[in-house]
Amino acid sequence: MEPEAGIHLPVLPDEVVFLLRPRTRGWVVDGTVGMGGHAELLLERGGNEVRLLGIDRDEVALAQARRRLARFGDRVVLRQASFRDLDSVAREAGVDAAQSVLIDLGLSSHQLAAPERGFSFSTEAPLDMRFDRSAGETAAQLLARLPEAELARIIFEYGGEPRARRIAREIVTRRRRTPLRTTVDLVAAVKAAVPRRAWPRERHVATRTFQALRMAVNEEVEALTEALPRAAGLLAPGGRLGVISFHSGEDRIVKRAFLSLARGPYAVLEPSPLTPCREEILLNPRCRSAKLRVLERAGGPHGTR
Repeated sequence: MEPEAGIHLPVLPDEVVFLLRPRTRGWVVDGTVGMGGHAELLLERGGNEVRLLGIDRDEVALAQARRRLARFGDRVVLRQASFRDLDSVAREAGVDAAQSVLIDLGLSSHQLAAPERGFSFSTEAPLDMRFDRSAGETAAQLLARLPEAELARIIFEYGGEPRARRIAREIVTRRRRTPLRTTVDLVAAVKAAVPRRAWPRERHVATRTFQALRMAVNEEVEALTEALPRAAGLLAPGGRLGVISFHSGEDRIVKRAFLSLARGPYAVLEPSPLTPCREEILLNPRCRSAKLRVLERAGGPHGTR
């Protein structure tokens, strides 16, 4: 069964704790702290001298994390920012080197459950999709201005949608008559573009299009590409960087970046990513596509982090 709305279950919790918790002391940087699920586990299982810097663009998520992690007192520092800037945010917070860095690229349950955010196709809402609602273009604004070819590229590359051209063409045709302003408008466009016989059985027909637009609105590909070498550079000797991705495009970026970094003073811990076990998927079906890759900086004594 799926978790109830509002209940946040961190993905791959045992794997994250086993591979990323500092054994003695030092800083953990959670670049996507969200509602604080992974952060709470890392603080609980780490030593009392472990401190955590949590970063997130979503002010609502940060408020929830602040409440969830309040019992750890001054061991926790929270900042509203993008993970693409985690190195400069860390240094401004007094973190010169981190024992562990975590980046989780998934949406939290609260974001999906909040209709006003526009992330979900399940309820009618404005097409916003911004993690930080104080900055940047909304999905509706993006849909209104992008040329058909660029829309098709985004839907195909970011969403892996095989009928991206047809969907982009339908969006452009419809916006000539009236702008697409709500999630219902976008779902209708996708359904009209994709023949009913081609609708996937395992997911909603608009899933990949929504995912692609969310990634474009928040510049997630650019942020991830910039963040990975910066996060690796923040690691102390023996420190580890873990990235949880949720679709093949993200995982490909992480894999290539880690292999490139491994030409220097880093090593990829596992050749293949770690994935959720059957029991975790039954408890939290949204985690089924999660993949965890971990990179380690050379120089630290193994097992004494």
